Amino acid sequence: VQLQASGGGLVQAGDSLRLSCAASGRTFSNYCVGWFRQAPGEEREFVAAIRWSGGNTYYADSVKGRFTISRDNAANTVYLQMNSLTPEDTAVYYCATSRRIINSTIRISQYYDYWGQGTQVTVSS
Repeated sequence: VQLQASGGGLVQAGDSLRLSCAASGRTFSNYCVGWFRQAPGEEREFVAAIRWSGGNTYYADSVKGRFTISRDNAANTVYLQMNSLTPEDTAVYYCATSRRIINSTIRISQYYDYWGQGTQVTVSS
């Protein structure tokens, strides 16, 4: 599975961005797709995830109510709509996927097998 993340950019606090994660080589069927982010000097952290089958979604507490993860079956793409951005959201955002994710591992990056290249999100104050 090859993943292509896009949509990052430089925005001001309070603005919105929509990130995309497109898959090639295989469809997302039966996969879980997650978004993670990593700020300079910080550990990679979980942001959100969606199960392709059923569409169940999961969020980090820090983004709940501001970010929305969704999927487009026809486009084989997962989106991360980010609203009310703050400077604390500045990071490189990565999408990742795996078929072996269970509920207890959905927030753990080591359980994701395929990763996109990352897209930079910078929020100025």
